[in-house]
Amino acid sequence: MCGITGKIYFDKNVNVEIQELRRMNDTLILRGPDDEGYYIDNNVGLGFRRLSIIDLKSGHQPLCDNSERYWITFNGEVYNFLELRKKLEKKGYFFRTNTDTEVIVNLYAEYKEKCIDFLRGMFAFVIWDKKERELFGVRDRFGIKPFYYYSDNEKFVWGSEIKSINASRNIKKEINLNALDSYFAYGYIFEEMSIFKQINKLKPGHYFTLRTDNNNKIKIRKYWEVSFSPDYSKSEEYWKEAIKEVFLESVKMRMISDVPLGAFLSGGIDSSSVVALMSSASKQTVKTFSIGFKEEKYNELKYARLIAERYQTEHHEMIVEPESIDLLPKLVRAFDEPFADSSAIPTYYVSKFSREFVTVALSGDGGDELFAGYNSYSKMLSINSNWLNKKFMNQCFFKKINKILPDNIYGKGYSYYLSKDKDSIGAYFCNWKDYERSKLFKKNIKQLLNNFASEELKIMIIKEIDGDFISKMQALDMKTYMAENILTKVDRTSMMNSLESRVPLLDHKLAELSFKIPWEYKLNKKSKKYILKEAMKEFLPDTVLSHKKQGFAVPLSVWFKGSLKSYAFDNLQSANNSLYDYVDKSYVNDVLINHQKGIRDYSQKIWSLLVLNEWLNQNL
Repeated sequence: MCGITGKIYFDKNVNVEIQELRRMNDTLILRGPDDEGYYIDNNVGLGFRRLSIIDLKSGHQPLCDNSERYWITFNGEVYNFLELRKKLEKKGYFFRTNTDTEVIVNLYAEYKEKCIDFLRGMFAFVIWDKKERELFGVRDRFGIKPFYYYSDNEKFVWGSEIKSINASRNIKKEINLNALDSYFAYGYIFEEMSIFKQINKLKPGHYFTLRTDNNNKIKIRKYWEVSFSPDYSKSEEYWKEAIKEVFLESVKMRMISDVPLGAFLSGGIDSSSVVALMSSASKQTVKTFSIGFKEEKYNELKYARLIAERYQTEHHEMIVEPESIDLLPKLVRAFDEPFADSSAIPTYYVSKFSREFVTVALSGDGGDELFAGYNSYSKMLSINSNWLNKKFMNQCFFKKINKILPDNIYGKGYSYYLSKDKDSIGAYFCNWKDYERSKLFKKNIKQLLNNFASEELKIMIIKEIDGDFISKMQALDMKTYMAENILTKVDRTSMMNSLESRVPLLDHKLAELSFKIPWEYKLNKKSKKYILKEAMKEFLPDTVLSHKKQGFAVPLSVWFKGSLKSYAFDNLQSANNSLYDYVDKSYVNDVLINHQKGIRDYSQKIWSLLVLNEWLNQNL
């Protein structure tokens, strides 16, 4: 696991300087504390930071092929690289290292952009072709690894994080108001946008080419897509056995490491399944790491202990206290842009805790998206399948009632937004709903947004997805919530601690298998994630299989009414906050007061304001 960065000047007479590359590279030191490297070819420069995982002695980057035509910097892991290496050796390629990086650069020499099709893993990398003066860059299928880029008339700059781009020269830092609306709507910034207008993300499953002798324009293409095609010819027993086989293979591949390895264990089905399969695949004791809270409602440690005891793991636990709010400035610096998922706090602590014992940790992320595990799916299915319910949901009087009902009466804060054609649910889990954002933003910001609404972006995506209703919802979550929230959170918090996090459930072979399983096997009257639970029955105790999903929630609602009440008020009622250049101070004050009164649970809204306030203080 590493950090990459680089720069191209479009004027071939302007050279990249090592001092500038080093400054950009230094921002990524936590991603790669073990080594650094640089390659400069006049107007082109590549930078690299390394966290050593495989081939600890000879994995220095940037690295070239044997002809020295192609130069690569690579962030991630390719788990089938030994198999690919053997195929290349039969074609006459020879290798100087034992790394997956050298396999990738030689695959590119042989197959060009088609090399991606062979890769099984998580990755973001660039390859510079000296002869053709062309840059090739790619991001993995699900977006497990990040890739940002900046482009203007004179240069193209890229990096694993925004901070490495901002460390380059002459970078414009104008706030993208559409991204700000996305942040308030969902707590994260949507798809290719970033908080800065001229910095974009390369979307998951995409690659780009940039020829410096051809108008200097970046060409972006999709190479992989989330695509559901249910196969009703197979039996339940077939799907159970297929899941076990491919899941176990995926876990085994992710246990290849030259450094100590363990697993995050929340006590939920996904992480418990990963630990169970790790134990069955290894002769060594598996190290497991769990985080809990004093508040019993939020604490799943007892379920984690059941798994740890069953598989005799070397188990470690930690309790997160309200004082963890002091982590906020550090988190904001790590994420580079506003990010409002408060579960970043326990994810950071479990990563920090794990790093004391291991350098690699496997996680259970992706199971809810692949196997329809979110509570919202069954609720949305009920709305979508009942024409009377759907019609009722779209009536103006119901929408008005929805605005005033306390969360403990209506759906615990779920927000369902039906698209204008009344045919599909476009967006859900809004933190600040559209009518709330209309009150929240200052008048001049609303005018600049010009009726832009982030909900419409999700509606556009879902209209492009083929398939049944639940499959559409799964695909939507994978493209948005999973990629931009879940995977971003795990990447940044683990990298803050120089820990590599691996995601067995998001092996694309396992995912493609799940895309073929009819939704009725995932979500039925018996349970959510039904087919995964059936597949894992022999590995997990009934208590873990049947307990209600809790997620990785932080007890902010309790904290903001108790020990963190003054923290929230003091930070958000300061007279000189840059926050109030964008949002209405009196409305924010109403939110703070109404949370104390218990009218609604405004804790996530308060958290999003605190995060943005800190980000503005750090960046403006």
